[in-house]
Amino acid sequence: MYEIGRLCVKLAGRDARKKCLVVDILENNYVLIDGQTRRKKCNNNHLEPLNKVLKIKKGASHKEVVDALKKEKIEVVDSKPKQKVEKPTKQKKVDSKVEKKQVKVKKLKTEKVPTKVSEDDLKSKKISEKPKESKTKQKVEKK
Repeated sequence: MYEIGRLCVKLAGRDARKKCLVVDILENNYVLIDGQTRRKKCNNNHLEPLNKVLKIKKGASHKEVVDALKKEKIEVVDSKPKQKVEKPTKQKKVDSKVEKKQVKVKKLKTEKVPTKVSEDDLKSKKISEKPKESKTKQKVEKK
């Protein structure tokens, strides 16, 4: 019943009611179809064979199938693949965090920290030689 070149109508799926040709016979109930439908493996139960058999070779290319269908005055619309467009990339929020860290580092670097304290500085600024002890240490010493 299904032979290479058999004109069929697809019954099921999104290609339903479209005409196709049997390009190759695969397994028990499956054939490879092409034409107005997408070129794919199809179950025999999803096809309705018509009376016409066109001359094409086994495993014919899409172009050969289209030419054979044009001779029978069956129009095939080829869809062009979509052009790939680069997706816009978002700027990461990490950049702003890095900038904030850099600003903090610059501020710390610009502050003047005396490395050695002279006696004149001690007298004028009233800086004691001993650092102030924390309150917790003072409480521990009292007990």
